[in-house]
This record gives sequence, C-alpha cells and structure tokens, in this order.
Amino acid sequence: MREVFARAGSSVLARADLTTLAFAPGATESVIGRFYRWMATNGLEIVIWILGGILVVRFIRWSAQKFNDRIEAKFHNSDLIVQSEDSKHRRAMIDVVSWTLVVVVGIIVFLHILTVFKVPLSGLVGPTAVVGAALGFGAQRVVQDILAGFFVVAERQYGYGDVVALTVTGNGEAEGTVEDVTLRITRLRTSEGEVITVPNGQVIKTTNRSKDWARAVVDVPVPADSDIGVVNEVLSEVGQRFYNDPYWHDLLLDAPSPLGVTNLELDSMTVRMVTRTLPGKQFEVSRALRAWIVRALARRGINVASGKEVQAGSAPPSGHSEADAQASSGGDK
Repeated sequence: MREVFARAGSSVLARADLTTLAFAPGATESVIGRFYRWMATNGLEIVIWILGGILVVRFIRWSAQKFNDRIEAKFHNSDLIVQSEDSKHRRAMIDVVSWTLVVVVGIIVFLHILTVFKVPLSGLVGPTAVVGAALGFGAQRVVQDILAGFFVVAERQYGYGDVVALTVTGNGEAEGTVEDVTLRITRLRTSEGEVITVPNGQVIKTTNRSKDWARAVVDVPVPADSDIGVVNEVLSEVGQRFYNDPYWHDLLLDAPSPLGVTNLELDSMTVRMVTRTLPGKQFEVSRALRAWIVRALARRGINVASGKEVQAGSAPPSGHSEADAQASSGGDK
C-alpha cells in the first residue's frame, strides 16, 4: 500500500510540476519567440512565394491582354473588314498558353510551400498515386475537356471571333460568337447577348460559319403561276446591282446568283439565291439581299407566295459551282 500511495503521490507531483512549468513566466515568451522566429524565416518565405506567384500570374495575364489588344489595334487600323484566320488562331493560342502558365505557377508555389513545411516530396509518391487514381476516376471529365481543347487549338477548328454552332452531348446545340477558348472550355456570346460556356470534352460536332469565307442563302417563295424566266431575270439583275453597291461590294466575294427552283408545292415554288461573303458577314448580307429581292419583284408585279416568307440564312457549299449556278440561271430564262 505504501508503494501505491508513493507512486500516486509522485505522479501528482509530476503533473503539478508540468503545470507550473507551463504557466511559468518564461514559457509564454519562449513560445512566442519561437513563433516569431518561424514567421521571420519560414513564414516570411511562404508569404514571399505566394506574393511572387500572384505577381507572376498577374504579369502573365497582363502580357496576354496586351498582346490581344495589339492584335485588335492592328486589325482596327488596317483596311480589313474581318480578322484573318491567323489572328484568330493567335488569340486562341495566347489564351491557352496563359492559362497553362498560370496553372504551372500555382503548382510550383504549392510544391515549394510543402518543402518549407519540411514535407518530404519523396514520401508523397504513395499518397500521390492514390490521389491520382482517385482523380483519374473522379476527374475524367476535366481530363477529357483538356485533351479536346488541345486538339481544338492545334487543329484550328475555330478561334476568337468565329461564328460557330457546337453540337454537345445530348444532341443540344450552342450557337454564338467565340469570345474565349481555353484548354477546358469555350465561351460563346449569342445574338441576344447571352454567354454560353461549353466544356470542350462535351462537343460532338463543330460547325464553323466564318472560316475563310461564308455563304449567304436567300430562299424566295413565289406563286406557282409566276414566269420562272422573269423571276430568274429579276434575281440576276438584283444580284449584279447588289454586288456593284459600294458598301456591299466590300463584303462579297462574288455576285449573288440564282440557283433555280429548289422546291415545288401546289401553290408556290421556291427559288434560291446564293453568294459568298467574308467570314461572319453572311447574315448581314442575306438580310439586305432579301429586302432588295422583295422590292425588285414587287416592281415587276410578282409578290411573295401567300402564307410564305422569304427565308434568309447561310449554308455550307453546295455541290454546284458558281459556273453551274450561272448556267442554271441562264437556262431557266
């Protein structure tokens, strides 16, 4: 019993000594001193690396923005009406490279902070493998987006300022003007001003409506009893006058020409007129050409078929060449 009481008493005395030592006058100063020393060395190094990383990221983004502004200024100061394909590709490349550099800077800063905390990087091989496997299953979509974005930029499928229609998973479609392209997403601006963000890995099909050149298409429905020769004659005259107009001439690559009848119904027939335009200008041209056609037909006493309207839009190149179109037009007269 005496030994038990002696042990209990010694343990109580030991805890009392520890409590006294913890609340001793110099203990708090010692802890604060060690904290100050750590902040003055390792802590300061961490802060410097974080601030340095932020400054580098801001410099990267500033440089990318300055380069983009230079491309825009060069375009606005030139006689070009639309940006060239090289300019669009350079804008996309700048966005991708800047985004990649920002990610690399973030990784470097994070790894250095781990070394400051004396975390052995060699000891992270096992946990990194586990985390990598988890990300491989959980972040498949991100990896897919990045790979798809790489091929979008490398293959020049579209670039900044292009008018595109993207078919995404689930047969949905996103249409608009490309405002931003990174390795992960494509950002579009619709005609209504809405912003659509599409992950690159979800794009199934890409329709670029402003690459190299575009085609404006106007479908004109006229009554079935109309003289097709007169209609083609009017359309040819309108196309030539439209092409000779100083404003529209700069947007056209060739004169609008009729392709003949493309659809027949009981009370109407549809005559199609096409022309090649500068990239992205096909909608503006088709709207104006539609108004010219309606007025010209009205002057010749030919009205649009009842219950129909003149359709204007764009289309991919047809199997007919421009020479075939002219021959078809002449043969119908």
